[in-house]
Amino acid sequence: MPPAPRFERFVAMGDSQTEGLWDGADDTGVRGWADRFAERLARDNPAIGYANLAVRGRRVAEIRDEQLDAALAMRPDLVGICAGMNDVTAPGSDFVAALDVLEELYAKLRATGATVVTTTFPDARRIVPLAARLIGPRIDLINERIRLCANRYDLHLVDLFGAPSMADLRMWSPDRLHGSPEGHHRFALAAAQALSLDDADDSWTVPPPNTEKHRAGDIFGELAWVAATVRPWLWRRLRGTSTGDGRIAKRPTLRPLD
Repeated sequence: MPPAPRFERFVAMGDSQTEGLWDGADDTGVRGWADRFAERLARDNPAIGYANLAVRGRRVAEIRDEQLDAALAMRPDLVGICAGMNDVTAPGSDFVAALDVLEELYAKLRATGATVVTTTFPDARRIVPLAARLIGPRIDLINERIRLCANRYDLHLVDLFGAPSMADLRMWSPDRLHGSPEGHHRFALAAAQALSLDDADDSWTVPPPNTEKHRAGDIFGELAWVAATVRPWLWRRLRGTSTGDGRIAKRPTLRPLD
């Protein structure tokens, strides 16, 4: 077996998932899968530089316009990118154009020779049944394009869609759109497996005990989700605002981990 890769410059790109929402808090700092994954990479190279350019609420065109040039300027040898859910959930958007922009991102990142790890999106039908009819077909479309790009550009792919553990609500925050701390932990383990790092395996896909008690479908739970998540989201859309308004990247430059 070839030795596990050793990386020098890791840049994370994307939206709230990569920024780390629901894994920590804004007043004390959010962590997320990318921070956790950087810590895993630092076991192999304590001097690794790590930057996280992700900002919540960003759509793929904004990620291209705001993050791509900054990422390329750092000459990363590893890029982690999770993007597209804000386009999936945006009503009336030009979704096909967003898929083309996502492929443009992959192509330009790989053209530098950097290793790129990315992910499919989980099956919404198992997590948010009430919204599945609205966003399920779009998730199928974006996952189809991500898989196509993974083959076309030799990306390292994390398949969240088919992982049994991802149907367990304990992997998700109360809004069911972002990972919980446990979910972010497993996303990081999945990235390690995608890169064939030492000691990495598919244990992240295995559901925790008592999963049947933590599956979506309870009508009271679904109604509570609508009240807590859908209403605020609709209000922001009507006002033309975003959770990312006025925010900048939490780690805009490469530097070693503390």
